[in-house]
Amino acid sequence: MKLYMTTRLAVCFLLLLLPALFSCKKTEETAGRSIRIGFSTASDTFLLERWNKDIKIFMNVAREMGAEVILAKSPGNYQGQIPQIQYLFEQDIDVLVVIPQDMELLSGVIKKIMDKGIPVLSYDRPIMNIPITGYVSFDNREVGRLLARALIKEVPTGNYLLVNGSVRDNNSYEVNRGVYDILGPRIEAGLIRKVDEIWLENWSFDEAKEKIGEVLNRTQDIDAISCANDQIADAAIRLLAERRLAGKVAVVGQDADLLSCQRVVEGTQLMTVYKPLQQLAGRAAELAVELAKGNLPKPDQFINNNSGVEIPFYVEVPIAVYKEQMDSIIIKDGFHSREDVYRNIQ
Repeated sequence: MKLYMTTRLAVCFLLLLLPALFSCKKTEETAGRSIRIGFSTASDTFLLERWNKDIKIFMNVAREMGAEVILAKSPGNYQGQIPQIQYLFEQDIDVLVVIPQDMELLSGVIKKIMDKGIPVLSYDRPIMNIPITGYVSFDNREVGRLLARALIKEVPTGNYLLVNGSVRDNNSYEVNRGVYDILGPRIEAGLIRKVDEIWLENWSFDEAKEKIGEVLNRTQDIDAISCANDQIADAAIRLLAERRLAGKVAVVGQDADLLSCQRVVEGTQLMTVYKPLQQLAGRAAELAVELAKGNLPKPDQFINNNSGVEIPFYVEVPIAVYKEQMDSIIIKDGFHSREDVYRNIQ
């Protein structure tokens, strides 16, 4: 999915189309009550450490702005998210925020919501094939570049294993493209040998452990492992530890999970990509409130989500965190406490 800056003409055109994009609600519809934000996610989302932080921040900021957030959690699959979104629509919401479990299969129900005049903001992961009102996330392609840069700095030549995220999540493909932006030329030059490349059906620790284990059972001649997130990195490091290879193979991931931050300072994980959730979730809450009021804040960029319409993209910047930056970034931001991160360091 290509990210690019739009021309001034395109911006003007989009603003002219604003009423057609999400049919601004009349102010009197919300008179006498607070703005209602429907937030759709899945129960298994909460199994990942970062999502608890995202949603808590979002809800706190929205409430501080006087909005009511109706949080709905579907069963841990994309089919369950469709009736959940329909339920939120019935709650007389003014705007819908979605963490999509599948990048394509929600387009039908999302179209019905937007046809009723309700703006839709896609959070962290884009919804494809439908002209949603907006998308807020980190620069996921840059996440991939950060992962790859860390590995080639540590292991400029050698054998690499690439472990990608869910095939249902467009961000997995963006991260993968970023990885290849950096590794591709070195692979073509013969400096790096790709031992294998894994794609997961879901963002699953168990699936990652199984598939990485299959590769390690076949060969342990691996110098570096690029993991699409820290949960996958956790699976890789556990398997390496069983083979007494933890700390000998360079492993990277994203999300700055506490366990991964501990491993970074301990030396078994090289780097984690930190995504300042306070900025992302806070900005998303502010955007949701503005959209509910019929306003479309100026985006940073536009994206092509295969809908035929350029989608406003509100983008935040990820940060690579090595051992040396743990105190100045993760701990300074209050993302984790110093006591927790250095718990295993004597």
